[in-house]
Amino acid sequence: MSTRLMPYPEYKGSGLPWLGRAPAGWETRRAKSIFDCVDIRSDTGEEELLTVSARDGVVPRREKQVTMFKAESYVGHKLCWPGDLVINSLWAWAFGLGFSDHHGIVSSAYGVYRPKPQLREASRYLNYLLRSRAYEWELRVRSKGIWTSRLQLTDESFLDMPVVLPPPQDTGAIVGFLSHFDRRISRLVRAKRRMIQLLHEHKQTIIHRAVTRGLRPNVRLKPSGIEWLGEIPDHWVLKRLKFVAAVGSGQVDPRELPYREYPPVAPNHIEPAMGELLPPQTAADQGADSPKYVVEPSQLVYSKIRPNLRKAAIAPSKCLCSADMYPISPDARELRPRFLMRLLLSAPVTQYLVDCSMRVAMPKVNRVALGDCWLWYPSLSEQDSILSRLGALLAPLEVPASRAHREIGLLREYRARLVADVVTGKLDVREVELPSEEDDDTREDLESDEALGAEEADEVEVEEDADE
Repeated sequence: MSTRLMPYPEYKGSGLPWLGRAPAGWETRRAKSIFDCVDIRSDTGEEELLTVSARDGVVPRREKQVTMFKAESYVGHKLCWPGDLVINSLWAWAFGLGFSDHHGIVSSAYGVYRPKPQLREASRYLNYLLRSRAYEWELRVRSKGIWTSRLQLTDESFLDMPVVLPPPQDTGAIVGFLSHFDRRISRLVRAKRRMIQLLHEHKQTIIHRAVTRGLRPNVRLKPSGIEWLGEIPDHWVLKRLKFVAAVGSGQVDPRELPYREYPPVAPNHIEPAMGELLPPQTAADQGADSPKYVVEPSQLVYSKIRPNLRKAAIAPSKCLCSADMYPISPDARELRPRFLMRLLLSAPVTQYLVDCSMRVAMPKVNRVALGDCWLWYPSLSEQDSILSRLGALLAPLEVPASRAHREIGLLREYRARLVADVVTGKLDVREVELPSEEDDDTREDLESDEALGAEEADEVEVEEDADE
């Protein structure tokens, strides 16, 4: 599709400072003239349980690994139907909203809104519009509260919000263009993720061999006596983590000085299984008011939530890690921080911690299980040799992986900007001729990270049920 997108031929003032001009045929209406507020409660609590997130919109909770506890009963919780707009009122400012394709139960603190009969056909356009970057300002300023992470969008505030609405004959062209564009972007993203996955698998093979057998090809092995570990090199030490490392405690209020000057580190800032920090993918102030741990430079942070995601990293500077992570300081006489990180990310330790977390209601590693975990390691000099060799082996694989991550980020940015420009009338797509698609029925969420096994469930996610 090489058609150059142009502005609409004629514009008028929209009356909205953040929008400026709008196409001449468009109108700005209050949400209350487009939606009816729906408050129907479940009599049995047995309908499908749904959750709402910025990444996926409204989806069945069984499809997500949400870490919030389930309620004992869902009798009296709100119901929604296909075509209803559902808003997580506490996370509306972070785009915790979407139109539902399902009938089911949502939190009683959520807002459920149904397009008026004459506007049902505009639902897909409205979904693009309200989840676009263009509406970030409206959703944020209309959400009220003391703490940033607990701003609430009430029914009254939402229904008073201005909504930009094109003529009915134009919404189909807009949705058709954006759907086609999403499919093209998704195919590109999937291809790059497949390449990243292959690189990850290759790197994991190299790392696993180094931290379980060392550098000697014919090293003598001995039984560890640990069922989940098996054999280890004959000259390596075997000790529990609690005897060779300290797990930090004592949370602080990040709103107080000097803590509010420290950068945040959360599980979604860490690349799964690789121990590398990523540029934050979400707003830095999400969850900013929740308690944090102070982390010193070179200290290790390990995600206690869903250990199967294998998230750990070395702090590059003094920072605050989320309460969903443990700050860990190894004994300098026993372990290098980076070698300990590799052990915590290894397949044997991961399986042990996954098994431990499955014994509790929420998949979370507790301090006792972490402290009781067995670690195996050589002398400090051999650790240094292993880490040095790993660096040399992994370096050539980092360049293509980093490039692919950067390109995915650029594609997301391009998509966000284009969607915002199209749904607000900055670009006219009505006359664009779309080529035929062989896989028009393929629907893939651009924001889904399932291809890399990197679904997030930490303080910056917007999947929690407000009253659970």
